[in-house]
Amino acid sequence: MKKLTGSFRYTQWDPWLIISQIITTQCTLYFTLGFWLALLGTLVGDSRTVDHIFEYNELQVRDFGGRMVIFSFILNSLVGAVVLWYVVERTKLCMDFSSTWHVIHLFICWFYNGNFPTAISWWLLNIVCATIMCVCAEFLCLRSELKAIPLSLGPKTDL
Repeated sequence: MKKLTGSFRYTQWDPWLIISQIITTQCTLYFTLGFWLALLGTLVGDSRTVDHIFEYNELQVRDFGGRMVIFSFILNSLVGAVVLWYVVERTKLCMDFSSTWHVIHLFICWFYNGNFPTAISWWLLNIVCATIMCVCAEFLCLRSELKAIPLSLGPKTDL
């Protein structure tokens, strides 16, 4: 059952669509994060493991490996903006999906480490990455939503 909500779109509660969008976003962003870590690790001759994605202690500014992990997360947030642009396609849902990805990442990290994250560097990085992902995705989606809507239904005729 569709209802008109006062905007130009029909909306319908579709939990399967939302769940599939969340799963798609999670899988894509973890895949690209692994890609960035592997690529940057290969370039500098450093081995990368799953710990670099989920371990709190890997986010250190003191050494080059920690800065590389931080840079990978920031690059991945830019990729996340493009993913949200293609998968979600709605400006007003970008913050929801960006937050969802980071909250699920929090729970996975919590489970992986066995304790709640207390490292301020982990929290700062995730807040910055969520902000970058949300703002850039909103910008991209807004540009798509504000494109001119063609009003003619057929070829233009001169009268």
